[in-house]
Amino acid sequence: MEIIRNGSQPPITGPTEYFTGTVRIDSPFKGIGDANISGAFVTFEPGARSAWHTHPLGQVLIVTAGKGWTQCEGEPIVEINAGDIIVCPPGHKHWHGATPTTSMTHIAVQEALDGRVVD
Repeated sequence: MEIIRNGSQPPITGPTEYFTGTVRIDSPFKGIGDANISGAFVTFEPGARSAWHTHPLGQVLIVTAGKGWTQCEGEPIVEINAGDIIVCPPGHKHWHGATPTTSMTHIAVQEALDGRVVD
């Protein structure tokens, strides 16, 4: 068993090629051995969001704080709140982030396919 202690890893700033606005990524983790799972806490400051993207094997988001928005291609924007769980199917184009006035934190969990977790 491995325990990754809170605060033991420095936060990462969300890369501008994948995010707009200020995004912080904390406590990234990966499965051990042959496991292809990975994830992290992701905090979006007000107005920040991800770029449009897909996941080859899907993604699960667990909103832990704040209020955010998500949108699937061709559908309206949907509000998401602390306690909500969002299940994005494989290959489903979407984005997620904070509202213009409220920050939002979620845990993102996804599996890799051929070494890729996002496109």
